[in-house]
Amino acid sequence: MFMGIEKLNIENFLDFADQHPVIDVRSPGEYLHAHIPGAISLPLFLDEERKIVGTLYKQQSREVAIKAGLDFFGVKMKGMVEAVETMLASAHPGNVEHAPPSKCVLVHCWRGGMRSGAVAWLLDMYGFKVYTLAGGYKAFRNGVLKQFLKHQDLKILGGYTGSGKTPLLHALNRKALAVIDLEGLANHKGSAFGAIGEDPQPSQEMFENLLAFELMKKAGGTAIWLEDESQRIGRLIIPNSFWDTMRNSPVYFLDIPFNERLNYLVTTYGNFEPQMLTESIARIQKRLGGLETKNALRFLLDGNIRDCFAILLKYYDKLYHKGLHNRKNYESLLNIIPCSGVNSTVNANKLSFQEA
Repeated sequence: MFMGIEKLNIENFLDFADQHPVIDVRSPGEYLHAHIPGAISLPLFLDEERKIVGTLYKQQSREVAIKAGLDFFGVKMKGMVEAVETMLASAHPGNVEHAPPSKCVLVHCWRGGMRSGAVAWLLDMYGFKVYTLAGGYKAFRNGVLKQFLKHQDLKILGGYTGSGKTPLLHALNRKALAVIDLEGLANHKGSAFGAIGEDPQPSQEMFENLLAFELMKKAGGTAIWLEDESQRIGRLIIPNSFWDTMRNSPVYFLDIPFNERLNYLVTTYGNFEPQMLTESIARIQKRLGGLETKNALRFLLDGNIRDCFAILLKYYDKLYHKGLHNRKNYESLLNIIPCSGVNSTVNANKLSFQEA
């Protein structure tokens, strides 16, 4: 039963994506580099197959390329239909041998051309209700870049290293406040120890996709809370226009005693392998200075984690203080929140009053 294939613009496509699976039919390499958050990879061509078809298209003709593509596509048709059935069955538990026509899927490729068209035709012929993305992934990327140019109402959660800002963001989220965890999106805690215990960082493009997707979901609501960050998080860069917005947004600075923050860091990082900590210290030795690096490594070798971390914490306090005061009009942006300790529940209650 043919249901008819409909094209959606990017806004409607993303609205539908809240309820229906998004199928990315680009090659595995394209998907791995970056994709629409939440999209499922179901490639029409493998990376080598895509290369072959593309070469034939450029060097011979469109018709020759299509015939070669059909050789690759033909043997995959049954598997692709079954993969989509499984996809929908997992989303709607039950014994679904044939997905009923009311089951919708969203399909896209790079530009909304032949690849998505071929897969959409197959799924439509089988009985799925299929929507494709006008302009493909390229349209989504254009939307991502435009998102960073829009006005954003932000509240920046500040505080020296060891203030427990990430758990505090999660506590604010539990209070139903709008929150974006930049370090969570980047898989990095933003310090020399930031990569320890984290998954590999996404590509720069994927990081931007994740950030823009979060901004799209929260658009038009209350102010969004984000942690105060350097523009670089690990090897990733916060886009310039969005970074400028962050730097001109009000900062709510958690004023927590040094020893309380040091205790938090020792608890958080103290059980990691000494070799991992040593490598992390080595990455900042030029900025830390030869003597302080030597002392920090000596304390670490002796098992004196607290004194090692105290050296690093003093370094990061100076670094953050400089960055905070380098803001234009920082005095008018700065709101000091006195806190006796690193307690996400207590400190979230204090910050929630800032919503009034």
